[in-house]
Amino acid sequence: MKPNSLFKQKLDDILVDVSWGHLAIEYFGKSPSWLYNKLRSIDGNGKPTSLTDEELVQFKGALCDLADRIRRVADSL
Repeated sequence: MKPNSLFKQKLDDILVDVSWGHLAIEYFGKSPSWLYNKLRSIDGNGKPTSLTDEELVQFKGALCDLADRIRRVADSL
């Protein structure tokens, strides 16, 4: 996983526009706090954490799926 600052920098354009809690539940089956901790790179106990390589692939897939769903809705208007 890339260092947190670079990861969050890449998400900056959409950070406030995406429901990260919903994404955590819908795409990972995890609690919203799980993903918020991963995005902050600090777990609930204050220890360093990040997405695993497998979770990063899943995260990318979730963003692509969400983008496709938004595009379909936009195209239908």
